Amino acid sequence: MLTKLKKKVQSILATEAKAAHKIGLTPNIVSAIGVVMAFLSALAYAAWQTHTFYLLLATFLLLLSGFCDALDGVIARLYHETTGFGGFLDSMLDRYADVAVYAGIIVGGLCDVLWGVAALTGSLLVSYSRARAEAAGIEMETIGLAERAERIIILAVASITAAFWQPETAMNAGIILLAVLSNLTVLQRSLHVYKKLRKQ
Repeated sequence: MLTKLKKKVQSILATEAKAAHKIGLTPNIVSAIGVVMAFLSALAYAAWQTHTFYLLLATFLLLLSGFCDALDGVIARLYHETTGFGGFLDSMLDRYADVAVYAGIIVGGLCDVLWGVAALTGSLLVSYSRARAEAAGIEMETIGLAERAERIIILAVASITAAFWQPETAMNAGIILLAVLSNLTVLQRSLHVYKKLRKQ
């Protein structure tokens, strides 16, 4: 859904991309920074019982990871550094980031384990379904309710709420919503692929 706003976001991030390129940051380096931020976010989620401040820290690091995920693509396109391996690496690191964040939430006891696994599974399959569809020549961008940007926003809202009100309840609600929406997105994409292939 939010992917439809990608061109506007890319235009807004052009200044940041130029600044990052000027100090020597390549798309792959920015991707790597993004996954490091995600792992740090996961650690903050896991340690939230020490102090609820860690939930706000986890949210900040999660959003910073998402920012890096958007910025690396802008740099690549702006300076014609787009490569096949770069796209592969970016996608792979995004999956590591997703797994780390959900694992941190589950380990921290912020959600029911089964719902956490369901949300993680849905998140991975949303990306996998797109990769498989595009390998078959079917465009999948903007198809589905919960692409990566939406999932990050839902997690951020749930985390901020959890920092100020019943952490386990707020985060579990967010994870349940993510589990439902991400798996529904997989279904939407599966139906989209089925219809496209049937026409062929």
